Amino acid sequence: MNKTVLVIDDDDMLRRTLAAGLRSEGFDVITADSAEQGEQILNKITVDAIVLDRMMTGRDGLSFLNERRSIGDATPVIMLTALSGPENAIAGLDAGANDYLAKPFQLRELVLRLNNIIRKTDSTSQLPAGLVFADNEFFIRSPENPDSPRTLPLSGEEKKLLVHLTSPTGNIAPAAPMVAKRLRAKLNSVLSNIDIITIRGRGYKMVILAPELENKDIA
Repeated sequence: MNKTVLVIDDDDMLRRTLAAGLRSEGFDVITADSAEQGEQILNKITVDAIVLDRMMTGRDGLSFLNERRSIGDATPVIMLTALSGPENAIAGLDAGANDYLAKPFQLRELVLRLNNIIRKTDSTSQLPAGLVFADNEFFIRSPENPDSPRTLPLSGEEKKLLVHLTSPTGNIAPAAPMVAKRLRAKLNSVLSNIDIITIRGRGYKMVILAPELENKDIA
């Protein structure tokens, strides 16, 4: 069965282009030109995912999403924006977005991310506190300065491993020992609440530490 996606965007050309592109990829697509119209649709039907523009005339995407989450609507959302910078990605995620995509973007990237968040819908696993994934990058957010996240510098192989370990958190992923060792060291240098452990014969797993185990080694 095709998945149904609601596209909410007040840019007529972009909305129509996205609808046509997503339909060509096998999605059933419903469109809305405002947050108000999107709300009317969601009050009548259930969709599998929402593609939501952040900056719209009238009610903006952040306000709309905050209100949907406040009433218990857990529909996965990809937020689109022309704004750059990690702080804008964090704002979208804090409002309840599952992913955040900066314009301009390729349709294929949107399709991949839609399939990913739809597939994860049934998972309740969340990223460990302090670790944020947005716009295909990992960020570290400290309690002392939550509005200024900093990029976690990772090699391509390290990022690939971390994506696997957190999709969802608890996944077991194979990797070269040196890649896992470098990733573990980078994470341990900035976050005390997580660790990467070896699952003999299978690979590596991220674990969230109990408070009394933070900053201690795990065998």
